[in-house]
Amino acid sequence: MEGSDFVRVKRGKSGDSGIIKIKRTSTPDDVASVLLKEREGHGADREVDSTRKRDGDDVENKDYDDDGDEDEDDGEDVDDPEEDGGDVEVSDAEKQQQRRVSHGFHLVEGKMKHGMEDYLVAEKRKMDGHDLGLYAIFDGHSGRKVAEYLQSHLFDNILSEPDFWRKPVTAFKKSYKSTNNHILENVVGARGGSTAVTAILIDQKYLVVANVGDSRAVLIRKGKVKQITVDHEPQKEEEKEVVESKGGFVIKMLGNVPRVDGQLAMTRAFGDAKVKDHITVEPSVTIEKMDKDTDCIILASDGLWKVMSNEEVAECVRGIEDGKKAAEELITEALVKGSRDDISCVVVMFHS
Repeated sequence: MEGSDFVRVKRGKSGDSGIIKIKRTSTPDDVASVLLKEREGHGADREVDSTRKRDGDDVENKDYDDDGDEDEDDGEDVDDPEEDGGDVEVSDAEKQQQRRVSHGFHLVEGKMKHGMEDYLVAEKRKMDGHDLGLYAIFDGHSGRKVAEYLQSHLFDNILSEPDFWRKPVTAFKKSYKSTNNHILENVVGARGGSTAVTAILIDQKYLVVANVGDSRAVLIRKGKVKQITVDHEPQKEEEKEVVESKGGFVIKMLGNVPRVDGQLAMTRAFGDAKVKDHITVEPSVTIEKMDKDTDCIILASDGLWKVMSNEEVAECVRGIEDGKKAAEELITEALVKGSRDDISCVVVMFHS
């Protein structure tokens, strides 16, 4: 019988193999690490299907306890405070199954007369014996420098975090924070910033997604849509409280849009030095398990989401099996519905 320090985490019949033991004291990162555990590998072999701007897990975790390393404290907690919900089981047979995954993307410049400020990533990479899919949308504002920098550097910063395979949630938060520090010191002045929604697909089985701002990601299973990111908008009470706790305020300005300190229409972003003391770059992070019912993952900037609901997006791509075609259809529909902003979209398709 297992001791009281452990719980058995499973889904399915009690006799199934592959049941995982997790310490009761484990943090969400520890749980995520156990779920992502596949095999141990060495080295990094990049096999890149580069997309960037133009159109066109886990090593074995022998100890679930914290390693005792402490983060430098500069006022923000990089550990995930929330519990990892849901029962899960990873059977040996499930570990061997892999579905074919493809991706496509499309982006168009809007009619706002500020030039294109959206950047994206859709790339395949091999690392430590794992197949990774790297997908992101960066929607710049008051210039493109921050979004362009994130496109070139953020994923490398995330994957270079020592904790990535064992504590992916913490790794995302640390890398967002360190990247933003560099941006504020070296990339942009008082004005200029960017949203970010970044997703890493690991061995076609797990998706780790993080975001700041109002770029969004959704997951579609059997035609049903689920939003897997958080829109960080000032009118939301919990986001308003974050701003006010830092000494800032939220007020409605031109166009009746709530803005932080009367300037920024989001509470979390990279850059934005003028309001940096009253916003945060701490991302919302979630881990989703891919299964046989997963149809696709869609990432897009708010030029799409301002005019289309999650359900309308799911309906628009129904029956489409090509990621590029799906992205083009979505942007075409957004334009028909009157979107004037830059629009960028990445669609990741799962094939039987």
